[in-house]
Amino acid sequence: MTTTTAPAANGPGTPSRRGRPPKGASTLTRAAIVGATLSLIDDEGVEGVGMRTVARRLGVDAKSLYNYVDGKDDLLDAVAEHILIGLALPEPTGSLAADLRAVGRTFRANTLAHPRAAALVLTRQLDSAAALHPTERLLSMLRAAGCRPAEAVHLLRTLLATVVGTLLREVTEGPTCGEVGPEVERGRRADLEASGMPTLVEAAPHLARFDHDEEFEYTLDLLVSAVTSRVGGTSGTDR
Repeated sequence: MTTTTAPAANGPGTPSRRGRPPKGASTLTRAAIVGATLSLIDDEGVEGVGMRTVARRLGVDAKSLYNYVDGKDDLLDAVAEHILIGLALPEPTGSLAADLRAVGRTFRANTLAHPRAAALVLTRQLDSAAALHPTERLLSMLRAAGCRPAEAVHLLRTLLATVVGTLLREVTEGPTCGEVGPEVERGRRADLEASGMPTLVEAAPHLARFDHDEEFEYTLDLLVSAVTSRVGGTSGTDR
């Protein structure tokens, strides 16, 4: 006589009833985890990221994430890599100034989709080929313009730090660096003019207003001018 054994209750490592995978397992992928992390960063910033908070967004147990990422550090690396991979950099034109402006604008357009994650590009050490492609492109531009390798690296880091810092300012929007409506702008100007400080009074119309597009373009123009001037003065072999 054949004895039929009743199926065991669902638990860790046990198939779900009727052959269905555990809740959330069928859609859980590394890409889905990165997407959920980006969504979390959009809402709460990088400081809100944790394995449990990401798992909660996906509706799965936090332990299941470890099948795809090694932990929080690996997860943040994956987010930074995702941002860099998403950069559709324009083809070089041969003009360093034009190419740097194009890269800066492309970087801004891409990272503003997830501006609170932009700092990860600076803080994470990435070594995948896909993530290093933007670095290769910028270094190639600088080298083609006659810049020595060490100088190219210094300029690359300065470019990245300045552009990301400008983008972080857009996100932070502190009391003197945020776009506001006409009424608030008038209030700012009145406060500055009432300060009695002659230089502040003189600059009040300009300090009271803030336009992110205008500020980014000014910063980019200043940066490009500095870089092209610096590269124009490099020569000889690398130290």
